Parts: sequence; C-alpha cells; structure tokens
Amino acid sequence: MPRVASDWISLSEAAGIFAEANVPVSSSTLARWARTGKLQSIQPGRKIYVRRAEVRAMLRPRKRKGIHAQRLQPSLFEDLDE
Repeated sequence: MPRVASDWISLSEAAGIFAEANVPVSSSTLARWARTGKLQSIQPGRKIYVRRAEVRAMLRPRKRKGIHAQRLQPSLFEDLDE
C-alpha cells in the first residue's frame, strides 16, 4: 500500500522544498524558526516536524498593499504640473 503523504515533514524535507525553489535555508535555520514560533512545529521525540503547507506558503509571493492615488497628498505632484 502506498504511503500517505503527511502534512508534517522533517526539517530536512522542508529545507529540500526551499532548495527546489532556489531559496537556500538550512535545517538549523528552520529549527530556530520552529523554536521562535515562526513555523508551527511538533517534536514527538528528538526530531522536529513542520507543516508542509506552511513551508510552501512561505515561498508564495505576498500581495502588496498599494496606496490609491486619491489618498496621496496633492502637494506631492505640484512640481510635475509645471
């Protein structure tokens, strides 16, 4: 029977996901992120596991919040009108 993919992965697997995306992150950095709470983690024994979906979410670009032109100060563009 094929092994079911778990959402919990080891730090080395998480580092591999980052490496595939050309983002060099070491297992020790991931362990530090897990200790500080930047990554949700569990540690049933000596190994630390993090959520696969959370690791992948860190690789997705974040949406930037822009400023609408109506909210800008009109005085910023006074020199351009001349």
